[in-house]
Parts: sequence; C-alpha cells; structure tokens
Amino acid sequence: MTSTAVGTDAGRRDGGDSVETADRGAMGGTNGTAGAGRVRAAFDAARSEGRIALVPYVVAGYPDAATSLEIALAAIDAGADLLEVGLPYSDPLADGTTLQRASAAALRAGATLERSLELVRRVHAERPSIPLIPMAYVNQVVGGREPEGPMRRLAEAGASGTILADLTPDEGGPVEAAAREAGLGLVYLVAPTTPPDRRGWIASRTGGFLYVVSLVGTTGARATLPPEVGPFVRAVRAVSPVPVAVGFGVSRGAHVHRLARVADGVIVASALVDALGPEGRDVRSMARLVGELRAGSRR
Repeated sequence: MTSTAVGTDAGRRDGGDSVETADRGAMGGTNGTAGAGRVRAAFDAARSEGRIALVPYVVAGYPDAATSLEIALAAIDAGADLLEVGLPYSDPLADGTTLQRASAAALRAGATLERSLELVRRVHAERPSIPLIPMAYVNQVVGGREPEGPMRRLAEAGASGTILADLTPDEGGPVEAAAREAGLGLVYLVAPTTPPDRRGWIASRTGGFLYVVSLVGTTGARATLPPEVGPFVRAVRAVSPVPVAVGFGVSRGAHVHRLARVADGVIVASALVDALGPEGRDVRSMARLVGELRAGSRR
C-alpha cells in the first residue's frame, strides 16, 4: 500500500468544490462535544508547560490482552498527554508494515472489537484523566449499522474521541451527528494532497484536534521527516480553529523537537511498536522511547 487513507483527502487535487463545501459547513462538527473539550484541554495543558502534546499509539490486544493493558499504562506513565488506541482490523489501509503486523498478531491472539473496547474501558478506569482516542475504520466500527450505537459504545467505554481513518467529512455527516449525540469528538485527517481550500473546512468539522498526515504514504517509522513538512503544517495550523497534531513517520525525539516549532502535538505509532521488540513485550524499551519523545516536546 502506497497511498494514504481515503479520509486524508489523498485523491483530491482539483480543489474545485468550494461552494459545495461552504454549504456543507452548516452540517456542523463535533468540536463542541464534551469529549472534544477534554481533548483540547490536554493540548492546552501541554502548551501551558511550554511544549507540544504527545500522543502515543498502542495496538489493542497486542501482543495479547493483558500485555496491551500494561503497554498502554506504561505509555501514559512515561509522558503521554493523550493516548491513541488502534483497534485491530483485517484491512488497515492506512497502516504500514509494523502496524499491520501488530494488528494481525492481535487478531490471532483473539482481539475483537468488543475486547478492544474492554481495553479502552480498563485504561480509562486506571488513568481517567488521559483522553483516549480509539482509531479504526468505518466498516470495522459502523459497518452496515446506524452509527448511533457504535458511537455510544465508544463513549461508554471511556473514549473522548475517535479517528475513522477512511472517513471524509463529505460522507461524515451521519457519523458526526451520532458522535455529537454520544459526546465524542470525531477527528478528521488532512494530508499533503489535501487542496488548500479544503484544509480549513475539514479543520472546522474535526473534533478536539486535526490529524495532519506528514507525508504521502502509509504509517511507519522514518529516519527523517520530509523537508516540506514544516511549511505544510504551518499552513494547516494557520487555518485550523483546533490544535493540529502531526503523525506518520514521527519516530524520535529530534523529530518531535523539530515539529514543536510548527505543531500543537505529535502522534507516534510504529516506532513505539518497533520498540516493543519482535515479540511485542519489551515494555521498558517502549516506555523509554516515550520518555525521549516527551523530552523533545519542549518548544
């Protein structure tokens, strides 16, 4: 897989629907929900400390249910401001090799949607002050059902928001309405391929924060970030009414330090799964990397 998820506007290059998107803006968003408020408060707290927010990613059920809880709590205790929880799925189109491997291993170990939500419940019970953001895909969570039930289940599990990586705001109205009713922030993504005139509109519809994809491609740790990521993030942030957090490729403290000049937060996924080692059980090494990322978050 070499393209970003549908939800990142990867295929939109013409920017020719400004009148239509202006009309659709009346549909609202989810930034006024209680969950989105908790997310924004976490970004505000980090900013008050002179740093950007750190959002580690853990895979629910990897390498098994008990260890994934240990990993999630260790990531929080090592310096997470928010926690993104990946819900294992058989067709994770935005995920690179590392996250695909971890997701497949979790599924083999018995992970299901309900067991993933149980992890969210347990983490929320143990660390209630940390906003939790489950990340999934539309078919996985909503499928052919009405979205009210799935959004309510996420909220009841303790989630503050959710990322459905293949959902665009063009098609997100029903899910947004269900998320609003459940009190969740529905987080959208923008990518380098998102036309400039769409960025602000997408930002106006997201809840809590805007996920800024740093590159064209799938997730995965990179040795370096693209040289154009700074100007791109700066341009997105200039039109966003909510904090912007950068993900895809962020893997070390130096990356975080660089992004601290232009972003409000960073999301780190594959590098943390890699740090767990081939069996997914080196929790100490993973926590040490979270600490290094946190140290790089100062502006």
